[in-house]
This record gives sequence, structure tokens and C-alpha cells, in this order.
Amino acid sequence: MSGQKYVYFFGDGKADGDATLRNSLGGKGANLAEMINIGLPVPAGFTLNTEVCIHYSKTKGEYPEGVEAQVEEALAKVEEAMGAKFGCDTNPLLVSCRSGARESMPGMMDTVLNIGLNDTTVEALAKQSGNEAFAWDSYRRFVQMYGDVVLGMKGADEDPFEHALEAKREKAGVQYDSELNAEQLKELVAEFKALIKEGTGQDFPTDPKQQIWGAIGAVFSSWDNDRAAVYRRDYGIPHNWGTACNVQAMVYGNLGDDCATGVGLTRNCSTGEPGFCGDYLINAQGEDVVAGIRTPKQIESTLSTDLPEGYKQLDDIGRKLEQHYKDVQDIEFTIQRGKVWMLQTRNAKRTGFAAVRIAVDMVNEGLVSKEQAITKKRIPADDLNQLLQPIFDPAEKEKAAKAGDLLTKGINAGPGAACGHICFSAEDAEAIYNKDNSAQLVLVRRETSPEDLRGMRVSKGILTALGGASSHAALVSRQMGKACIVGASELKIDSAAGTITKGDKVLKKGDWISIDGFTGEVFAGKVETKPSEIVEVLISKTMKPEDSETYQRYEQLMTWVDEIRKLKVRTNADQPDQAEEAISFGAQGIGLCRTEHMFFHHLAEIREMIAAGDVASRTKAVNKLLPFQREDFAGIFRAMNGLPVTIRLLDPPLHEFLSDRHLEENPTLAEELANELGVSIEFIRRRVEELHELNPMLGHRG
Repeated sequence: MSGQKYVYFFGDGKADGDATLRNSLGGKGANLAEMINIGLPVPAGFTLNTEVCIHYSKTKGEYPEGVEAQVEEALAKVEEAMGAKFGCDTNPLLVSCRSGARESMPGMMDTVLNIGLNDTTVEALAKQSGNEAFAWDSYRRFVQMYGDVVLGMKGADEDPFEHALEAKREKAGVQYDSELNAEQLKELVAEFKALIKEGTGQDFPTDPKQQIWGAIGAVFSSWDNDRAAVYRRDYGIPHNWGTACNVQAMVYGNLGDDCATGVGLTRNCSTGEPGFCGDYLINAQGEDVVAGIRTPKQIESTLSTDLPEGYKQLDDIGRKLEQHYKDVQDIEFTIQRGKVWMLQTRNAKRTGFAAVRIAVDMVNEGLVSKEQAITKKRIPADDLNQLLQPIFDPAEKEKAAKAGDLLTKGINAGPGAACGHICFSAEDAEAIYNKDNSAQLVLVRRETSPEDLRGMRVSKGILTALGGASSHAALVSRQMGKACIVGASELKIDSAAGTITKGDKVLKKGDWISIDGFTGEVFAGKVETKPSEIVEVLISKTMKPEDSETYQRYEQLMTWVDEIRKLKVRTNADQPDQAEEAISFGAQGIGLCRTEHMFFHHLAEIREMIAAGDVASRTKAVNKLLPFQREDFAGIFRAMNGLPVTIRLLDPPLHEFLSDRHLEENPTLAEELANELGVSIEFIRRRVEELHELNPMLGHRG
């Protein structure tokens, strides 16, 4: 047997790994081990490291020598820790199988729950739990997940299992899966197995060992799926890292109304507001929350009354995690008959607004130092850019509401104002954007899935009828810095018909829609925006600093940055107004002032100079430009007030001002230039042709 360690056990108060092994165990596996080490309740399990995935990918489905034996050994430890046996027909252990890369990739890879169930063990689970409906619901979920993830039954556009499930709900006259009784669930399991036989030609596997290896292989294969590859490309995650695979004993949020499952944040990652928040569902399993198939309840609103003991445990765990990790945590949990079990923790993804508030608050709370608060891991430079983006003008919003354009209010999941043309599919959004990169689009879905990533990327905002603040749409939107509203359940979204309906109001594909990611409000039509509060304080001076909490936190953060930084920062500025803005944002001079950019507002004069055929004509054109340039330089020097300014003398790529393209786009341009210079139109066309270059960046310069 190979001496290399591939499998790491955790459970029963001890773990083979810890948070330092993130590169090998992935974020999920390393943090499961770490939570065990700091005394938190975590169901026992084991992690197959990323080396196994890399080998599996390279060899097209083979495992390194020794892995099977190490899995058997770890599984025996899990059985001992949980007091149950895998595949046992009287006291069965069930496990989950989840991916876990070193960098979080929410929803991009696969999960299988309730592994170990078959026609025998389901009866044992029913007897053990005293809840036949729970046991058969768990079996139904497992067959569906195994069919989708391992056997590839789920199509790009439709899921045969969801069709069967929907038909069963309609026949039973119920709204939710959890309302189906044991007999109806038994029928569903049989129907699902028949779908698998019909779709794959194979029987559903009943051997628990075959099931577990099928799930492990599917998790490793999902590293190479299209959506995961796109996500890695977008976020700079190397393709050769691989994912770890976590096999963990099941705990149940679907045993009854004293059970729940959820995803929580130790602070609000949309606004940065303190306090535990997130989503949960009573009598459900974890994938129900993240998938956004049902709109969940909000932890901060109702969990303390629904399950008070569970809420208290969760709040204590959240505080302990923040103290340990020194950062906001995004957790997955299950409450089983009053006891909280932790299934995951990771540093939470957040918007730019939240990042700044959280950093400032944590310094003020003494949780982190100023030096830690300003690191790019906590506040990437692009996050600050979010604070400068426009928001809806309150007067315009009020006007739209009075006009009856306020459609509904959902859950605000990603801040900012977005208005655009309605798109009902990622494919449509991407196709429109590829034709016109300036297209303003809002992606509207019942719920998003990882397949929608391409469309989300090119849209200004995302709107879903289902899901909560921890759904796929919300998580990815926050990471992308997009305005997002989820759980707008009053809207009837019919993607096939291309309509959004609320009462007697119907919006169609291509219509304008506006979403306010700060408030959750959805408006029909286009609502006008206004500058961000920081821009209003610093640039337009239309707001006082004391009236904007957002500005005050920004200013506090930038004061710390100025105290700590070693480099001076100069700006690129070519106009007086740009110089004034740069000074307002703290620039200490101009590093590059490109004189040719001063002339973009004086195209007629610069084109005369370029097209001139003799010295006299050129001198005449230059003399027209001189006062403009003199005025611009005076304005720049006034704004800089003695700070250094580096000027690059005229060095224009001539094609930016006058080329074949300009003549084609403006049919009267040649005639206008000819009249101004007193030459023929043919002369102008010939002159443009003479100046044509294959590579303008290397030819005529000045």
C-alpha cells in the first residue's frame, strides 16, 4: 500500500487536519477539521485531498494506489464516532459527499446527500426515526441527486425528476415537497428509479459502497465541468488545483418541525450591518436553501421564535467563529431536534459597501488591527469602486411609485441600482451583450443556477422570484458586485412565454425594468439614477459629510490607508475637472497628463490640423487649438496647487482623431473639413488614405 496520506478523518473531538492544510484539504475540509479543533459540533467524516482529484482527472477516472484502503479505514472511524454502520439494515449510517476547493466556488461543483439508502436501509431509517415520511423523503432526495449528479440525468433546460415531483404535488394538492405523505414518496422513489432505467439503461445502484464511490467520482469530475471552468477563468483560480471531496455523516433538518437547515452570515454581507443573518427552512435539507427552490425564512426575523434554543446556539457559534477567524463567516448548519450541527464555515463574500463597513467596525471592536483591515484580501481595490457607482434618485423612485410602477419588494441581496432590458435566459443575455457591449440588461429568472453564470456576468442586475439572501443568485451577485433582488415571490415569471406578471401588469422580454439592490424594490420601466453619496460629498458637494454614514466609513478607512501606506499615488488626468476629482480622492499629483487627450472636446480643430496639406493651413489650425490648451493647463495647475504634474507632449495616434472609420460614420465630415480648409473633398479623402496605417501605435506619432 502507498505510504502517502490521501484521506483525513475528522470527528469525535479530533481531526487529522486543520486550517493550515487548505491547499490540500480545500476550504471546506480544512475548516471542518478546524471547527472540530476549536470544540464546535461537527458530524464525523473524512476528506479526500486535492491530490486524489488531480490524479483522477489526469488518468480519466482512476484513483492513486492506497486510496480505497484509506477510505475504508476512515469510514470505520466515522461509524465508531456516530454509533452507526454504513449499509447496516438495522442501524444505518448515511453520508453526504461534497466538493471543496481551496478557494470558494459557490454552486459550481456537485453534492450528493443521503448516500447509503436502499430499499432495506430506508425501512431501518423509518423505524429508527419513528418517521416513515422522513425516511422516504430522504430516499427520494438521494435517488434524485444521484440521478442528476452521478448519472447525468439533469438536462440543461429541464430536470425529469422535477417534472415528476411537480406532477406528484399537483396530484396530491400540496404546495411543498415536505407536505407529501409516505405513500406518495414511495411512489415517487419508484417513478424516479424508472426514469433512471429509461434514461441510462441501468438500474439504480443499491450497494452502498457502489453509491459512495459513484458520488466521489462525480464530485471529482465536477471540477472539470463547464460552469466550474468558467468560474475559475473569471476569478483567476488555476485549473490545476483540483478539488477535495468531503464525505460526512448525515444529520437531518427534515425530521420534523423541530428541525431546520440553513445558511448564515455572522454579519450582513450586503450592507455590512452587524448581527447574525441568513436563510433557513424548517423541515428541509441543506440543498433546498442554496438551490432557492423554496423561498426561505430569514434567521434574523423568525428563527429566535421558531427554534429559540437553536438560535441561541447558532449565535454563540457565530461569535466564536468570528473571534477565531477574525473575519465574517458564511456558515452552513443543520438543527436536528434542537441541536445545532456545523457543516461548513468560510470567510464570507461581500459587497464593496459591506467590505468597508465590516473592516471599519472590526477595527473599532478591537477584533482586527488597522493594518489587517486594509489588506486587499478584505477590501479588493475593485470593491471601493462599488461605492462610487450611481444609486436611484429618491425623487425619481417616488415618482415611479406614484405612477404605479412599483411591482413588488423582494429580498435585497446585492446593493446598487440597476435598470436594463429584461432577459429571461443566460444565453439571450450573453448573445445580446456579444453584439453590443454597452447593452443594459437585467437577468430575470425564477431562480438561478450555476448554468446562469455567463448571463449574470454580462447583466447589470439579477432578479429572481425564489431564493433567499444565501441562494446562488445572491452569493454570486455579491461577489460580482451586481445589484440583485431575490425572493420576489409576488412576481409570476414565465421564461417560456417571456413574461413577468404581477396582477394585471405584464412585462415582456426586452422591456425596461429597474431594481434597487439596497431596498429590494422592483419597478417597471426605467428609473433615473443619481451619483453615489461619496461622489456627492467629494465631487459635486451636494451632501455634507456628516449626513452620509457611507462617506464617514470610507473617510475613516482612507485615513488609515494614508497612515500606513509607503507609496505616494499620482493620477492620470488630462482635463481640469479630472484633476479636481483626483485631488478630492487624495491624489498627490499627476503622473501622466496626455496633451492629445485635451483635444477630444475640440475634434474639428484637431482634424483640421491633421488634414492640412501645407504649413499655413496647419499653423492656422494650431493657433485655434492654442487658447484651449492654455486654458486647460491653467485649470490643471490651479487644481494641483503646487503638486507635481508630468506632461507628455503631443503624441497622438492619429487614427483616434481622423480615419476611414470616422468618414464612414459621419458622411458629412469630409465635406465639412474641405470647406474649412478650402480644399476639395477628394483631397481630404486622399489625405486620410495617406495617413492610414496597419499598426497606428507604431507609425505616424505627432
